[in-house]
Amino acid sequence: MSLFGGGRSFLDALTPQDRATLTALGGPRVYRSGSVMIQERDTSSFVLLLLSGWAVVSVDTDRGGRLILALRGAGEIVGDLAAVDRGPRSATVTALGEVRTVAVSGERFRSFLAARPQATALIMRQLSARLRSSDGERRSLASGSVLQRLAARLVELGRRVGRPCDEGTVIDLPLPQHDLAAAIGATREAVAKVLRLLREQGVVRTAHRRLIVTDMELLRLLAEGREQPPNRATAKKKPPLV
Repeated sequence: MSLFGGGRSFLDALTPQDRATLTALGGPRVYRSGSVMIQERDTSSFVLLLLSGWAVVSVDTDRGGRLILALRGAGEIVGDLAAVDRGPRSATVTALGEVRTVAVSGERFRSFLAARPQATALIMRQLSARLRSSDGERRSLASGSVLQRLAARLVELGRRVGRPCDEGTVIDLPLPQHDLAAAIGATREAVAKVLRLLREQGVVRTAHRRLIVTDMELLRLLAEGREQPPNRATAKKKPPLV
């Protein structure tokens, strides 16, 4: 399972000329933290080209909750599915901090793709990758424990947006506990319990919207479903994580 798209972003994969042409088709929009950029089930069809910041892609669940499907950053595009198939929005996109974008109408975006087969192929590969990721997500939710799923998310966040510090790897992305819970299909209470356990074991340290992974190796092993690293002195000092 992955919150992030693989490979190069859509804008980065375009030629410089095509990228400039597409950007010129729209107008700038800036979203404040927490603003809804695209609403699930809405009938609009514009696309947003992300220039800076992070956006959260989520869907409503049958139980009235929220499941985070992905994080999208600079160079990526959101809203493309509705622009291509003209159907209602399949997910909600929310700004995680300030997000600078260029908004392009669905009609102009379709015309852009029609004249550029290479860009169309990029969009098709992106949609296919998202479908495969969604299938993997469903398997993970059905089989992995909350501890395993949360560990996997933290490892991924550390790899993609973390930076080294004296204590380990700091994750500055402003994801509160309820968003971490929504990112692994768990309750906020369950995530708080696992984070408390990880803190007690010296695996992570937490503060307001800030998390430091102090033992990335152990966190990776937990993500793989193993309780403790073999043949390590730290494993002897720490009781197993269950």
